Amino acid sequence: MSRGNSSQVGRAASCVSPEGNGGWVLGVAVSMKKIGFIGAGHIGSTLARLAIDAGYEVLLSNRRGPASLSQLVAELGPAASAVTPSEAATADLVVVTVPLHAIDQLPEAELVGKTVIDTNNYYPDRDGRIPELDSGESTTSEMLQRRLPGSRIVKAFSNVVYLHLRQLPRPANDPQRSTLPMAGDDAEAKALVAGFADSVGFDVLDVGGLHEGWRFENGRPAYCLPYAADPEAMRGSEPGSRPMEAKPAARGVIAALIERG
Repeated sequence: MSRGNSSQVGRAASCVSPEGNGGWVLGVAVSMKKIGFIGAGHIGSTLARLAIDAGYEVLLSNRRGPASLSQLVAELGPAASAVTPSEAATADLVVVTVPLHAIDQLPEAELVGKTVIDTNNYYPDRDGRIPELDSGESTTSEMLQRRLPGSRIVKAFSNVVYLHLRQLPRPANDPQRSTLPMAGDDAEAKALVAGFADSVGFDVLDVGGLHEGWRFENGRPAYCLPYAADPEAMRGSEPGSRPMEAKPAARGVIAALIERG
């Protein structure tokens, strides 16, 4: 598949006043109580904090086992539990936030029928060269969809660094609220993710199917820098020393960058 323009790019996914973590989003009932995390690194643990603040219970897992998460669970409080990946997969919504090389270890059977948020990106220095990604034939989320054919994959929360993710949540209708792009092939799954994003303080922009996820992957205009108060300084510094003050990025800003690809 080629990377051409999509007629869906720039479509806003609007939420219809969800009440807490229940209500209706794009005509789909949202009554989620538990969010499962397979992977509990920077993005996973930050998103878990936001979920707890929004009233959810979180089930945290990683490859090293529940005991390795005891300190994080203690920090997050009683709404957090350390479990196995198979147990995390039983939640109402599951966030997969692991490197590409680890997707073969995901609990496929337990994730059948689940909406899965994919936060992954392709980093050749970490992942090695993957020809189908280098050529644009596929995307990371399409690779995950093939690995989990019975799941409904939505790429989201993947184009923002974790410290900005922590700083940027705002209430609905706040003029300083930021927009995050998402991509997926299942409309109902995207509605579920839009509702979750709304509940933790973000608007979303639906850019189309999973193949359109390339538009906000590593190295693209919509990747990370729009949310940085000083994008030039962030671009030119080493990862460990990057300035991490966040700047809200409105829907129009993100839509324009998505169009640029």
